[in-house]
Amino acid sequence: MEPYRPLVDKVVCDVLQEHSLDEDISKEIKTTLLKIPAMDVIIDDEKSPLMNATQRTAVSLVRCFTGEQRKLLYPEF
Repeated sequence: MEPYRPLVDKVVCDVLQEHSLDEDISKEIKTTLLKIPAMDVIIDDEKSPLMNATQRTAVSLVRCFTGEQRKLLYPEF
């Protein structure tokens, strides 16, 4: 989901700054990348793992399409 892209991009950029592009993907890099879905974000004034927050954003989008709500839930960075 695009609203979460800046957070994921930052993590990947941090990994690239710490490690050479010439090296294989180490266990440390894989571990860092695999932690992304569990990273905490703030959404609707609550802390939530990113994977749950993306679901909440998607549900809010559906509710906007159906007319049940008028505001999309976005993460705060």
